[in-house]
Amino acid sequence: MIRPDLSLPIPADITAAHFIGIGGSGMSGLAGMFLDRGIRVSGSDRADSPAMRALAARGAIVSVGHDAAHLPDDVDTVVHTGAIWPENPEFLLAKERGLHVIHRSQALHWLIGGRRLVSVAGAHGKTTSTGMIVTALRALGTRPTFVNGGVIADLGVSSGTGDDDLFVIEADESDGTFLLYDTAVALITNVDPDHLDHWGTRDAFYAGFAAFADRASQAVVISSDDPGAMRVAASLSHRRVITFGEAEGANVRLGDVRTDGPVSFTLTSGGETVEARLAVPGAHNAVNAAGAVAVLIALGHGLQRAVRAVEGFGGTARRFELHGVTRGVSVYDDYAHHPTEVAAALSAARTVVGGGRVIALHQPHTYSRTQEMFREFADVLESHADHTIVLDVYGAREDPVPGVTGELVSGAFAEPEHVHFVADWQAAADYTAQVARDGDFVVTLGCGNVNLIIPQVLQALARTGD
Repeated sequence: MIRPDLSLPIPADITAAHFIGIGGSGMSGLAGMFLDRGIRVSGSDRADSPAMRALAARGAIVSVGHDAAHLPDDVDTVVHTGAIWPENPEFLLAKERGLHVIHRSQALHWLIGGRRLVSVAGAHGKTTSTGMIVTALRALGTRPTFVNGGVIADLGVSSGTGDDDLFVIEADESDGTFLLYDTAVALITNVDPDHLDHWGTRDAFYAGFAAFADRASQAVVISSDDPGAMRVAASLSHRRVITFGEAEGANVRLGDVRTDGPVSFTLTSGGETVEARLAVPGAHNAVNAAGAVAVLIALGHGLQRAVRAVEGFGGTARRFELHGVTRGVSVYDDYAHHPTEVAAALSAARTVVGGGRVIALHQPHTYSRTQEMFREFADVLESHADHTIVLDVYGAREDPVPGVTGELVSGAFAEPEHVHFVADWQAAADYTAQVARDGDFVVTLGCGNVNLIIPQVLQALARTGD
């Protein structure tokens, strides 16, 4: 892993940029926006992907695998993620050539320029909240530029160049880079301590969010219910703080939440109450919608119009996304990789599964998080799913840690008959198909590559139905 060095200068002009890790949702979106600017783009990633093929169709030069030969001679700027290793041959060659080598957050800062920025931060709900804000602004007649961490279903893309002064981003707190941006309106969905490998302590994590909020030039929108957010809010010196949630004193108050199907609720602000109904399930999405509406109010929109605009949001990729129904079993995918997110995803599934069961197919993400939170994961999975299949850990940027495997999670279940650890993917798919029956929901959980097991699960379900 390479920690971003935000002290490095960002070039004033970029004519040709090379992206190391171009296939990721965030990086591919940035690369696409560089193409929008008329900049020559090249890049590489360890595996081919639809995002890479789409960029190639637009004129980018993309390569599978990391090799120094993939770095074109005319490149003046190299953009990288924190997930690459310092020994990456393209990274080393760029340093050797004396090129501008910048973190993806710095590339985003360059793209933003002087536009009015809405930054969405938080441990959970960032991608959905960003998608809600972007689709709502478009429904209100505004065409913001945006960069999201996932594909917005209604738009089919994770980023886009607009003709308005507004720029909306999902801001990353994991490595502190959300402090780089000149934010006008900051939305904090929640503050649940995570990424302590970067921050070191929980106090430092909270302080980082407080600094992010107080730097906002126009307004801070923050949860009134989340304990971490409340702790941050109490420390702010900002002149305009807008709270949202179910707390009695919230500026945008959420009430009467009903989850029997697509979630419905009321929002109250300034003495006005509006009923709302979303196209996506789950009480957590009512909370996300309240935050998005509060941002729209901060931008000058009225409550009624803001609610109607947010209602049109159709979801984001890898957030409770249906991939297929075979033998009466619905197979969904969700990006949830923290216990709080897992609970929200499984609770959403519970509201719409009817008389069926919820079967979780969980891939722990990173050795450090698994080692720290395996008991919390086990408790949430056992409480919210009828049965759980646990895969092995997706290490991402981390080296393996002896003794830290998916079996840590399965071994922490109070009732072992409700969980099964399977390291082999085909065996896991086959076992899932054996367990599942007509009317059940299977939900893959994790922000690694667990979604790639879905075709195997659907095929296994088809075979068991023969």
